[in-house]
Amino acid sequence: MIKQLLLSTTLLLGATAAWADETISLKVGYANLNPSGSFASDNSAASTHLQVDSGLAMQNNSGLTLEGALQFGDHRISLNILPISVSGSKVLSSAITFGGKTYAAGTRVDSSFKDTMFDLGYTYYFINMDDLPSRLQLGAEITLKLNRVKSSISSGAVGSVGKSASIPIPTIGLRGRVALADFVGLVGRIGYASIGKRGSYLDVDSQVEFSLLPLVGGYAGVHYIRLKTNTSSAYADIRFAGPYLGVMARF
Repeated sequence: MIKQLLLSTTLLLGATAAWADETISLKVGYANLNPSGSFASDNSAASTHLQVDSGLAMQNNSGLTLEGALQFGDHRISLNILPISVSGSKVLSSAITFGGKTYAAGTRVDSSFKDTMFDLGYTYYFINMDDLPSRLQLGAEITLKLNRVKSSISSGAVGSVGKSASIPIPTIGLRGRVALADFVGLVGRIGYASIGKRGSYLDVDSQVEFSLLPLVGGYAGVHYIRLKTNTSSAYADIRFAGPYLGVMARF
């Protein structure tokens, strides 16, 4: 009976200790990303490479971002949702062709570009000193970024043309964190993917976390995303960059 009681107590303490190493974090933020670059409805000779900022006058994207993460031991699993939506309205200085339709110079066109990105990631920390007052973590990270992209151009005289696609992009990179306990910390990550022979995807994110209370706090950072694709059927070289801030909770 005593042996059974000791065994049960040992297992319970072991389970409790294992759970104590697990951390669930939730983040809700607000990002302001500035668009730049160019895209086309396809990569034919007749299709125009449209300049997002100077050519179409698309404005900054502002909106909510969400992140949930579970860390247990040397492992981290995360899900990020980043909705990007930019639009513009401008009188064209020169003719453009998009989706088989030609919009003449002097035509006012309304344009939009949307990308809802679901980012599922896994990190393995090969350096994980997370039990000391001064903490250091560095790990390899793989992600699958599912981009649901929609673009459209319209005018009253010519009509509207829209293009949409779902683009899964697997990336590989690094994630690191340097912190003083849970009070203040610097987090950085970079992910990269090669797309075909002349395309690539780069995602760079850095942020400062601060917690005045043990379980809640805030964060602020800068995000940079660049998508390049140049194939026989698609062309894009689009960048989004800007600051964000938010609140977080840990359990």
